[in-house]
Amino acid sequence: MVEFFDIHSIFFTLWDYPMSYLEFFGVISGSVATWLAARANVWSWPIGAASVLLFFFLFFQIQLYPDMFLQVFFFITNLQGWWRWTHPKAQEADLHNELRITRLIGRPLVLVLLGGLVATAVLGTFAQNLHIWFPVLFSQPSAFPYLDSFTTVMSIIGTFMMIHKKLECWWIWLLVDLISTFMYFTKGVKLVGVEYAIFCLIAFQGAWHWTREYRSYSAQSL
Repeated sequence: MVEFFDIHSIFFTLWDYPMSYLEFFGVISGSVATWLAARANVWSWPIGAASVLLFFFLFFQIQLYPDMFLQVFFFITNLQGWWRWTHPKAQEADLHNELRITRLIGRPLVLVLLGGLVATAVLGTFAQNLHIWFPVLFSQPSAFPYLDSFTTVMSIIGTFMMIHKKLECWWIWLLVDLISTFMYFTKGVKLVGVEYAIFCLIAFQGAWHWTREYRSYSAQSL
C-alpha cells in the first residue's frame, strides 16, 4: 500500500512515459469529479475528495508545495460542498431540492479578485522561502512559487464559489486550468498536464451548462 503512494512506483509505461499508480488514479478520479461538476451533479464532491487525497502525495514529491497544501483545503471543502448542495435552505432549492445556481457579479466579484491578488503575493513569498525556513521538510526549492501560489489562491476562490453554486466559478477555473497545464507539463507529470488541458474544455462546458440551467429558472417561475 505504501508503494501505491510513491510516484516512482510505476503502473505502466506508455510511449516511454512511466505512469505511476498515484498519477493515474488521481487523474482518473479527478476527471470524473470535474465532469460531474460541470453537470451540477452532487456526486462530484465525494469522488473529488478521493482525488485530492492522491494529489496531496503527488505534489509533495514534485515540490509543488502550495498545490500540496491546497489539497488539504480541497478535501475539507469537498465534504462541505457535498453538504451544501444537498441541504439548501427552502428559498435556495431547485426542483430537485438541491442548491440553485446564482451569480456573483459587479463589486463583490471585483473585491474577491483583488483579494486573490494580494493573497497570491503573500503566499508566493512564503512558498519561495519554504526550503530555507523548513529544510528538513522541504529539501528542494518550490517550483514556480508565485505562479503556483496564484493558481492555489484562485482555486480556493473558485471552490468557495462552486460550493455556493456561483456561475462565475467556471471562468475562474478556466484561468487556473490554463496555467496549471503549463506547470504540470514543465514539471514532467504529463498525464496531469493532459488532464488539466481537458479541464479547460470542461470549464467551458460547465459555464455553458450552468448558464442554461440558471436561465431555466425564469421559465420555471412563469
